[in-house]
Amino acid sequence: MMDILTDITARRAALTPERPAFHIVETGEIISFARLEDRSARAATVLAERGVGEGDRVAILCRNRVEFFEALFACAKLGAILAPLNWRMPARELAELLADCAPTCLLVGSEDRQKAAAAAQSLALIFVDLENEWPAARDAAPPHPGRPAWPGDQPWYLIYTSGTTGRPKGVIQTYRMALVNYVNISQAIDLRDGEATVNFLPLFHTAGINLHTLPVLMAGGLNHLLPGFDAGTVLRLIDDGQLDVMLCVPAVYRELALHPDFATADLTRLRHWACGGAPMPDVLIETFAARGAVVCNGFGMTETGPTAFLMDREHALERIGSVGKPQLLIEARIATPDGEALASGGTGEVQFFGPGLTPGYWQRDDETAKLFTADGWLKSGDLGRFDADGYCYIAGRIKEMYISGGENVYPAEVENVLDEHPAVQESAVTGIADDKWGEVGCAHLILRDGQAVTDMALRDWCRERLAGYKVPRHFRRTNDFPRTAAGKVQKHLLPLPETVE
Repeated sequence: MMDILTDITARRAALTPERPAFHIVETGEIISFARLEDRSARAATVLAERGVGEGDRVAILCRNRVEFFEALFACAKLGAILAPLNWRMPARELAELLADCAPTCLLVGSEDRQKAAAAAQSLALIFVDLENEWPAARDAAPPHPGRPAWPGDQPWYLIYTSGTTGRPKGVIQTYRMALVNYVNISQAIDLRDGEATVNFLPLFHTAGINLHTLPVLMAGGLNHLLPGFDAGTVLRLIDDGQLDVMLCVPAVYRELALHPDFATADLTRLRHWACGGAPMPDVLIETFAARGAVVCNGFGMTETGPTAFLMDREHALERIGSVGKPQLLIEARIATPDGEALASGGTGEVQFFGPGLTPGYWQRDDETAKLFTADGWLKSGDLGRFDADGYCYIAGRIKEMYISGGENVYPAEVENVLDEHPAVQESAVTGIADDKWGEVGCAHLILRDGQAVTDMALRDWCRERLAGYKVPRHFRRTNDFPRTAAGKVQKHLLPLPETVE
C-alpha cells in the first residue's frame, strides 16, 4: 500500500471537484479541489519550463499562502523536491541552506524578496516571484500530465531542523511519510470527511504542512488559510463554527488565552483540540478545559513524519501531562543508552520504529547514521517513560537534563510547577555549573503583565511541590525567550551561567 501513492490533488479533484480546498481568509477567495489540481498541474509546467526535473530541488521562501501548496503538489507531479526555507533566518543563514540543498530555482514571496536576493547573490539561481510572475506564468501554462504514481520511498520535500543544538539539517520527507501521517493523525482525532482546520503555523515547519493541513486536504476537507497567526481571527473562526479540528503549539495557546475575545468565544464549537511542538503546561490545559475545550497533548518529530503520540480525549484531563499512546502505524519504546528496552515506569530515551520514519538527513550520511540504533529504531533525543497503562510522559531533551547533588533533574517537571504560579506566564529551566552541587537550576521567567514576585517566594512555591534538589537556585526575569518555529525555547541561546546574577 505504501510503496506507491496516487496523485493526491488529481484524485481529490476527481472525487470532490466542487468542494472547497482552501479559503483565503484575508480576501475571502475560495479554491476548489478542481481548481487546486488545475493550478498545481499548470505550476508543474512552469517549473519544468525553468529546468526543474526529477530529483531537482525547488527552494521556496514565503509566508503562508496557497501558492506554497501549488508548488508542493507541482513538485510531486515532476518528482522534484521542495525545500521550504525559514523566513525568520537572516540572509547569511539562508545562504547556508541554499548551498546545502542546491536548488534549481527559488520561489519567493514579496516580504522576503530582498533577503532572498542577498542570500543567493553568489548562486546562479532562477528566481520566481510568487506575487507577479508565478500567477501569470501558471495561468498561461498548459497543465502538466504529471507522473502516473508517486513512489513511497522517494523524497517529496525537505524540512530543515530548527537548529536548537547545531547547524540545521534537511530532514527528508517522503510520500510514504505523508500517507502514514495521514493515517496516524486522522484515526487519532477521528478526522471526518469534509472537516475544516486553519493553517497559520509556518510552512517551513512540519506542523505547518502536516498538522493538520495535508491530512485535511487528503480527506477532502477545507483549510482556512492565514498568512500567519492572529489570535483574534482564529477565535472568530472558532466562535463562528468554521473550524472542526486544530493543532496549536503552546505559544499559540497562550496567546489565545490572553486575548480579550477568549472569555466570550464558544470554544466548544471546535470538535478536537491538539497540541504539539513543545510541552503544554498543565495550567494552560486547565484554563482551556474550564471553557469546555479539552486539549490533547501530542509528541512527534520532523523525523517521524511527525505524528507519533497523541492523547485520547477521554483521558486527557485525568492524565494531564501525558502525550498519550503511540498511534496506529508507529511503535515506541523507552530505552537505555545501550538500546535495552525499559519496563513501564523506567525513564530513558524515547525511540521509534515504523513505516513513517525519515530515511535520513539530506546529504548528511554521518548524521543519519547517528539517528538510528543498530536494530533500526530512531533515537529521539528525548527522555520519557510509560506508565502501567501504556501512556507516555515526556521529561524533556536528554541534553537538558542536569544532575544536582547526584540526582537527575528534568527541567520540564520544574517548569510545570513554575508555570502554575499566578505571577508566572512561562518558564524555562536550565542547569548551570555549581561548585557544591555540580549543577543547579536556573529558572528564566516571563511574568504576567503587572505581576511581580520575589525569588524567595518562588523558591517557597517550588519547595512545597518539589524535592529540594529540584528547586532552582537562580531566577532570571525576561520579556521573551528565543524560540523555534514550533514555539520551543532555544535554551542554548538563553544567557550563559556567567551572566546570571
